[in-house]
Amino acid sequence: MASSSGALSPKLKVADLTGKVAIITGATRGIGKACAIALAKQGCNIVVAAKTTTEQPTLPGTIYSVAEELQQLGVQALPVKVDLRKLEDIKECVKQTVDKFGRIDILINNASALWWQRIEDTPMNKYDLITQINTRGSFAMTHLCLPIMAKNKYGRVINMSPPLQTDFRAYKGFTAYNISKFGMTMSALGAAAEYEGQGITGNSLWPATVIESQASKNFELGGREMWRKAQILSDCVLGLVSSSDDFTGNQLIDDEYLQNKHELTAEDLAVYRCVPDVEPPRALASHGHMGSSGEATVRRGDVRRLDHDVQKSTTLSRL
Repeated sequence: MASSSGALSPKLKVADLTGKVAIITGATRGIGKACAIALAKQGCNIVVAAKTTTEQPTLPGTIYSVAEELQQLGVQALPVKVDLRKLEDIKECVKQTVDKFGRIDILINNASALWWQRIEDTPMNKYDLITQINTRGSFAMTHLCLPIMAKNKYGRVINMSPPLQTDFRAYKGFTAYNISKFGMTMSALGAAAEYEGQGITGNSLWPATVIESQASKNFELGGREMWRKAQILSDCVLGLVSSSDDFTGNQLIDDEYLQNKHELTAEDLAVYRCVPDVEPPRALASHGHMGSSGEATVRRGDVRRLDHDVQKSTTLSRL
């Protein structure tokens, strides 16, 4: 493996992905788009699976604009409108992918809905929404892609979800969200277990810090000095798709993975800072979305309730 044109870190060695095909949910912006660009620069064809077909002020980018950007990198890109709450959309996405490319090699379950509230403050319609999108949507996509991967004896399932928590304090203020996100992690682990030895791996991946994205801006999750670039996760994805078949069943934190598996140093990680001379706090590494004391540092619902959420939130200074 040679130095990667798709990676931000010059130390990362990545396989040539020419001819391979990746489905990426939520690929119109943020982490999903960063992964799409990184894989495309390595020659991978991309299925842009997301809901946005018309650009909005708070949600820039569409499946069509991202597909065009990827095609300019010299790969094929297939834009598919997918609402992960609708099984027919997921089935249609997989069908269109197979019809166009005849294969699926990589699945990145990135799209998800955010809801950081206490149990008593979680309406059941919000619980249903996040579990339908996060747990059920990623499970359905994985369920449909795995048999296609198995035919070629190669597959990489990567779910953007946190390590499972056994400390009960990790659920304070995040119970519904944790249920939905841990379901994503379990789907990755299930893929790893059920397809072990068949050329298919399953891993979950989660950031140690808040990541620069439209969500971090819309939800006002601190300033840029508290964020890392989305490319830290896309670099991890490049590493995972290039790894051997026995690197599977892992629940990974981005910076720990890059240091332990790819031998990046703490100094090497500076390339991912949003503010070059400020190292952001690893607020998400130990407790998912919590401060070191285990107390919820911020509560967030959806964008439409942002003002209400900000009023109910504690200070962000501990993030």
